[in-house]
Amino acid sequence: MRAHLFPAALAAVVIAAPCLAAGPNGGATVVADGHPVEFVATDAGLTFFLTGEDGKPVDTAGLTAKAFVTAGGRTETLVLKPAAPNRLAADLKAPLPPGAKVVLSTRVHGHTLQARFER
Repeated sequence: MRAHLFPAALAAVVIAAPCLAAGPNGGATVVADGHPVEFVATDAGLTFFLTGEDGKPVDTAGLTAKAFVTAGGRTETLVLKPAAPNRLAADLKAPLPPGAKVVLSTRVHGHTLQARFER
């Protein structure tokens, strides 16, 4: 039963978090649970930039996070590594194809934060 709750909860988050203008690093930005999250993809990796509700960078040291990448009918889970000052990053095995969907999942300040992006 729990497996059926995650997609429904994720859909609620996605609907509430439309993409905004490009962020300061040139990536797509959404607001997830009050936190602006910017997503930047290169051929070599993924980087998420977290900002607090106050507009200041969120210290990512000690955070655990995952990115779920869906492309071509397959989903891959990437473990993200914190990097100063407000980044979560992972290497890619191959560049993201157009239409790939990426979901960030982490806990910030005691609450779950999920943000969804499409390449």
